[in-house]
Amino acid sequence: MTSQTRFGILSYGAYIPRLRLQRKVIAEANSWFNSALKGLGKGERAMANWDEDPVTMAVEAARDALAGHDRSQVTAVTLASTTFPFLDRLNAGVVTAALNLDESTASADVAGTQRAGVTALLQALERRGQTLVAAAEKRGANAASPLEMQSGDGAAAMLVGEGEPVAVLLGSATRSADFVDHFRTIQSGTDYGWEERWIRDAGYMEIVPPAVRAALDRAGLAPGDINHFILPALLPKLANAVAKKVGVADAAVRDNLSAVCGDTGAAHALVMLAHALEQAKPGERIMVVGFGQGVDVLVFEVTPANGKKTGRLGVSGYLARRREETNYNRFLAFNDVVAIERGMRAEADKLTALSAMWRNRGAVTSFTGGKCEKCGTLQYPLSRICVNPNCGAIDTQVPEPFAEKTGRINSYTADRLTYSPDPPACYGMIQFDEGGRWMMDFTDVDEQDLEVGRPMRMMFRIKDIDNQRGFRRYFWKAAPVAAGRT
Repeated sequence: MTSQTRFGILSYGAYIPRLRLQRKVIAEANSWFNSALKGLGKGERAMANWDEDPVTMAVEAARDALAGHDRSQVTAVTLASTTFPFLDRLNAGVVTAALNLDESTASADVAGTQRAGVTALLQALERRGQTLVAAAEKRGANAASPLEMQSGDGAAAMLVGEGEPVAVLLGSATRSADFVDHFRTIQSGTDYGWEERWIRDAGYMEIVPPAVRAALDRAGLAPGDINHFILPALLPKLANAVAKKVGVADAAVRDNLSAVCGDTGAAHALVMLAHALEQAKPGERIMVVGFGQGVDVLVFEVTPANGKKTGRLGVSGYLARRREETNYNRFLAFNDVVAIERGMRAEADKLTALSAMWRNRGAVTSFTGGKCEKCGTLQYPLSRICVNPNCGAIDTQVPEPFAEKTGRINSYTADRLTYSPDPPACYGMIQFDEGGRWMMDFTDVDEQDLEVGRPMRMMFRIKDIDNQRGFRRYFWKAAPVAAGRT
């Protein structure tokens, strides 16, 4: 089998929300109750906007991973998370539709453990065809808890299949162990964690090393052959302690991105893997450890294909796309930790007609418009009649995807009268560079940065939430094009 037809990771991507909540403001707000939080009040954690959740973040990470790749070759999508917005709706199915993948694409959710992301990746590496593995997390936490400060929101995605891989699997090992370091139930809503020393000594230090040794044996490697060691853990220096016990060099232990992002739960091992791949050289070996009621260990070797340029932003690009957030109250409101008076304008019944949503799924979820085969005019949404006044042809349109098109602000407003979870509500007319226009909401933009002609990129977000029935509607919004995006 040649290097062009090997099986492995073909591409990778990530997504970190733009907002970065400063941990010092959390500590300052809650130190009256828990003075120990001051010791955790350094750095920043990634904070999802009000219209972001694991589904929307997974879509963005997947788009990042698929940059420059033929989406028609993807045969399966797996989404891993412990914080799925829907308990009885296929969350991976929403991602599949948002990516405008063929309806024959197999979709599956993987949940129930913090190693769900690594487990999903391992399963993808054991099947044929191209599988898109995404992991995303938005963990809830009680105010004034250490987890509130240590967590971060984010996602990562890996495209696995046959082709010209950037990394190939050399060996793996797995072990199941119902060791409960923390748990969350439907009733509790937030995590309940056990004592840290017990988690370290009886959990990580006992369960991980045998699996690491087994993976090394199957890969035919010695501990010293590992150049990048990935083990997400909230406990400081725990990854270094495990590495030392198994003989991996301390210099190989990867930064867990705690200071600039926070722990993204089930997604974090893949976030760290994407970050490692951004920096790894051909021939280097990466070990990924996923811990949670057991352990999965994967050992990869980086190939020369990893050096090829793509249009992805990756972890580094999204970390650079940041806005410092110092308003702790905004974080509490966005995450429904506190109930705020939203006013009468927020009381409108937002019942979603599921039948209409299904019939219009192409326009709503996949953001598909039309292209006139007679004159070439693009328009959104697709209709029977061409909008070109010099054409007006009937039934000549074919589906045209708009999600990956760049648009520019043609007009805008910052509305403080209509209800918005994060006022003002910014929206306006977007003129797409290739043709077509649409009045749409803006996101991830500050009022003072709005200007006619500003390039905007489409992003899959929460449109609104029906709080009476618990249903959330998704749609596409326009956000400023990030620096480095090609």
